[in-house]
Amino acid sequence: MIVEPKIRGFVCITAHPTGCFANMAEQIAYAKEHSLSSGAAPRRVLVVGASTGYGLSSRVAAAFSCSADTLGVYFEREAANGRTGTAGHYNSHAFREAAEKAGLKAIDVNGDAFSNEIKDETIEKAKALGGQFDLVVYSLASPRRTDPSDGRNYRACLKPVGAVYKNQTLDTDKGEVKEISIDPASQDDVLHTTKVMGGEDWKAWTEALLAADLLAPGAINVAYSYIGPQVTWPIYRNGTIGRAKEHLESTAGELMSLMEDRIGGKAYVSVNKAVVTQASSAIPVVPLYVSLLFKIMKEKGTHEGCIEQICRLFKDRLYADGDPELDEMGRIRLDDWEMSPSIQEQIIERWPNLCTRNLNELTDFVGYRKEFLKLFGFGRSDVDYSAEVEV
Repeated sequence: MIVEPKIRGFVCITAHPTGCFANMAEQIAYAKEHSLSSGAAPRRVLVVGASTGYGLSSRVAAAFSCSADTLGVYFEREAANGRTGTAGHYNSHAFREAAEKAGLKAIDVNGDAFSNEIKDETIEKAKALGGQFDLVVYSLASPRRTDPSDGRNYRACLKPVGAVYKNQTLDTDKGEVKEISIDPASQDDVLHTTKVMGGEDWKAWTEALLAADLLAPGAINVAYSYIGPQVTWPIYRNGTIGRAKEHLESTAGELMSLMEDRIGGKAYVSVNKAVVTQASSAIPVVPLYVSLLFKIMKEKGTHEGCIEQICRLFKDRLYADGDPELDEMGRIRLDDWEMSPSIQEQIIERWPNLCTRNLNELTDFVGYRKEFLKLFGFGRSDVDYSAEVEV
């Protein structure tokens, strides 16, 4: 069939297999160019949330920068009833083909990572991988979670805490800058978002792996977070998502103590740079900020996507000599280039002047749109989108 992008709000409901495979080839090539020495690199890696974004790039870097065998957990849909599969489905298929061709083991678990059943299946399949994990990456991004301990369904939301939030945002469909107003969250909203996006499930995964003796002595356990600039704090860092991220980061301290005591291991939260992902596209204000950030960082020559960030995380932080440098909250700050004063001063200076008329002049909205389409395998110059493709 001929596959075209069909966008609804901040989600593309189609994905192009050839484009997704090309995206994977691009990431793999970059990872190979930034390989780690075999003595420092992990040998077996588990990635929870392995099919898109930072989780996918973590699996790519583990395999093709470190020559590690990997187990990826994700929740994706195959093609059926005239619909394409999800981008994550094609990404994972492409990764598995490339890994096996390179002589690496690549085992997949497709299902709800929050559930006990998927944790049990992962533990069983991990035994087939040949040994304990040297590295665990927790990179789940989901709008909802069923807590297996009480059977309740929890839904995350994007709301400020304590006051109505007003700011300018970007209508990515129309390419228009407009005002947005969001009512404050209730305590129930904060609870639900923390249950979905906080550290509870990361802790459950860690405890399950320790109980199954699947974490190697000295293993590293890392989850990803984001802080962002002042212009996004009311809706992000000081909002419901920020409360969840605070819980995730406090959980890292608990897991650090647990892993040090049990296996001499480490647990970290890595605060990463803003990039275009399916999750970030849904957050008001963030697409406008990211478009502006891309413009400034590209001008400075410091722009990075997911694979560049993760290769830097592995090479300069997790597997450099000695323990990684941490901030006062015990976090790895991989967003250091984004949050540098020279970048943020320009953000603050340009932000009040942004409008629909000067959007393409002051920001890289064209680049943002291209990266968004690329998430789903579209917008590549090396793919013939008029040709039929097997989905």
